[in-house]
Order: sequence, then structure tokens, then C-alpha cells
Amino acid sequence: MNKLTGWDDTIVALATPPGVGAIGVIRLSGSQAIDVVNGLFPSKDLRKQGTHTLHVGLLKEAETVLDEVVVSLYLNPRSYTGEDVVEISCHGSPFVQQQVVDACIRSGARLAKPGEFTQRAFLNGKMDLTQAEAVADLIAANTAASRKAALHTIRGGFSDNLKELRERLLRFSALIELELDFSQEDVEFADRTQFFALIREMESATSQLLQSFHLGNVIKNGVAVAIVGKPNAGKSTLLNTLLNENRAIVSDIPGTTRDTIEEVINIDGILFRLIDTAGIRLHTTDSIESAGIERSLAKIQQADIVLYLFDINDDDADIRKWKQEADTAGLRYLLIGNKIDVGDEQAIREKFSGLDPVLFIAAKEKRHIETLRERMVDLVLQGQVQTESTIITNARHYHALQQVALSLSEIKTGLTNQLPGDLLSLDIRRCLHYLGEITGEITNEDQLDYIFSKFCIGK
Repeated sequence: MNKLTGWDDTIVALATPPGVGAIGVIRLSGSQAIDVVNGLFPSKDLRKQGTHTLHVGLLKEAETVLDEVVVSLYLNPRSYTGEDVVEISCHGSPFVQQQVVDACIRSGARLAKPGEFTQRAFLNGKMDLTQAEAVADLIAANTAASRKAALHTIRGGFSDNLKELRERLLRFSALIELELDFSQEDVEFADRTQFFALIREMESATSQLLQSFHLGNVIKNGVAVAIVGKPNAGKSTLLNTLLNENRAIVSDIPGTTRDTIEEVINIDGILFRLIDTAGIRLHTTDSIESAGIERSLAKIQQADIVLYLFDINDDDADIRKWKQEADTAGLRYLLIGNKIDVGDEQAIREKFSGLDPVLFIAAKEKRHIETLRERMVDLVLQGQVQTESTIITNARHYHALQQVALSLSEIKTGLTNQLPGDLLSLDIRRCLHYLGEITGEITNEDQLDYIFSKFCIGK
């Protein structure tokens, strides 16, 4: 990846979160990074020091002492950005931090743009575009699953697979292009049988990546879970039990919950956004309750999964009707019978045997709640590997892979129909283009600016 224009100056930014803390880290990168800090650090000549070394001393601008700091040196190319990088660890006062940044700017640096350090790492070949984007995902990770998925991509798990397939496709592309140079002699350099096998292998790999995008969204953004059912089925009690706190008001009076209540819970590394909805009953004269029911119906449509909670004393015909409507609508749901502690469990199971699978719980007594948590995770993952294999979490990658899949299909059709090499080459080039877009081998300045603008400043 060649450097784009305007990337040869020195940048500075606060790399730690703004606000009061024990320390703050100010990062500089660029050809003048060491000179900028050296002019503010009279304790030692930093230009004569080795890479990956720490230096303690006063930071001064003219005769004004800014702070006592620790300066870390990372000389090119052995740094995050591939340029000379200096990190100043100062005390965590926002005033002190700003004074240090301002002094660096007055000494010749400029304030970094969002994501500019990582963008320079990409431009200098320290990482590809998928790894750079995974840096932002890792910073934003709020569960073990999202952290592992981001780390897998940062370590090159995703891009290594793509690069291998792209290189193999390039070899066949070169052979087919060579055939065009000898078109008059009717020779065939590319073994069509091997080429067809490669395309099928690439189709399989691309399909698996595309299918992983749903799980990737779950890992990255969480799962919307609507808890629905008739009034007084115990929805608010279930919410409180899952959260292990009294978040929702619980009452024996039907219609107590008038609006949706949303809370987040982490189960096995996946965020579930629990939505306690107003109890759904069609005949109510309460206008406020009616509005709550309308919102509940809307939340059901927006939810990734639905927990349909019913009282074990309810008529099973109503539950069968709801199940039929849910199946018709294509909802992903769990049927949950509540208040099993107040009756004969075996008789209750026999009463609802035709509705299998049903999970029976006692929300108030916290019976079988762990089983419910496991079922929720199983419904989301559906047997998919969580983070050991590559999982697509980025919409840009997903859309590019869709184009790759389309191109592969057209190449395979062309091979089946024995199309000439010049027509096959068009589809191969298109496939190579979109594979290169994912890893950043093919890109432009506007695209990079958009991608890195979503990063935080200082990273």
C-alpha cells in the first residue's frame, strides 16, 4: 500500500480517555516526533536513545515546567504506525494533558484526526484494512465474545484466508491472460478442472463467511429479546429474576406494566437487550394501557427473539393460537410456562405436551432460570462456533463478500459453458477487485477517510 498525499507530517493526540485519571498518555507519530518532544525534554537527548526505551524527566516549554513525565520511544519501523512514535505519560489532570498537547503543537506537530494513527499503520503496511477496522471493534468490545472476534481478525485470521484464496485466483487469472496472448495457437495453460475446484472451494468459504454475519451482528451489537404474554403472566418478575434486581414494578393487578422497559444482560459473552412489554389483551378500555399494547406489538416485530411467557393456568388453546401465528410470521421464540411451583409439575407437562418444546419455570422462585439462559444462548448461536473461526461483524465486508459470491457464481457458469478466456477474465477481475477491497489492497482516499473517521482520536 503506497502512502497517500499529505501523510508526511507529525501528529499528536491524547491516547487515553479524556477526564481525570492517574495518568494520561499523549501520542506522537511522524518523522519529527522525536525532535518535537526532544525540544521539550531537557533531561536527555532523545535523538541518541534506542527504540523501545523509557526516559523519566521534566517536560518544559521555555522556562515553564509542564509536568514530570515518562517518555517512551518507538523508532521506525518497529512501532505501531511504522513511523517514529513517542508516547508521553503525564499526570491525569485534563489541564496538564492539554498543556502538553498544546506545547507539542507549538513545537511543530498538528492535532491528529480520528483514527489517524491506525490509518498510518495501514498505509505503512503494518496491518491490512480488516485488521485496522478490528482495532476499532476491539476498543468498542463490551463482551468476551466481541473481544475474541476482534482479536481473531487483528491477528490476521480473516485476511490470511482471503489473501490465500486471492493469490490462488490470481495465478489462474495470469494463466488465462497468458492464453489470450497465444489465442491464435489454441493452447490452454490453465487447467479448467483445477480451476473449477478452486471456484467451488472459494464459493464454500465465501458462503460460510456470509452466513456468519448474523452471528457477527449478535456478538457486536447484542440480541433484542421481547418478553411478551398476557397480563399478569409474570413478565416483569422474569425480567427482575434474569437481571437479579428489582427493575420492573411487580403487581397482581393486570396491566401494571404500561410501557416497555429495556435492560441489558450478559449471558455467556453475548449481550441480550431484554424488553419487558405491556401485557397483551385485546379488550381494554384503558387508553394508556392500549398505547402500551401497541408498543409491545411493535417490539415483537423488531425483536431478534421472543420469549412468550404464559401462566400454567391459562387455556392451552390461546397458546396454540399464538404459536401458530408466530410460526406464520417467522418469529424465533421460546414458549415458557410460568408458575410451575403452584401445581403438579407432571400434570402441567401433560397438559401442554402438544406444544413441545416448552420450558417450564417459576420466575418468582428462580426455578429453571439457568436452563432458560442456556436456551436463549442456544437459540441465538444455533450450533454455530462462537469465535474460534472467522466471524464477519463488519457490514462493509459483508457487502463486498456478496459481490465476491456473485462473481464466483458467474465464473463457475462461464466454466460450465466453456466460455472463452477473455470473457472469464472479466468475472475474475471483478472477483479479485472485491477481495482486494476487503483487505485494502484496492482502495481510495475517500473510502479510507470514511472508515477511519469512525475511530476515536488518538488511536
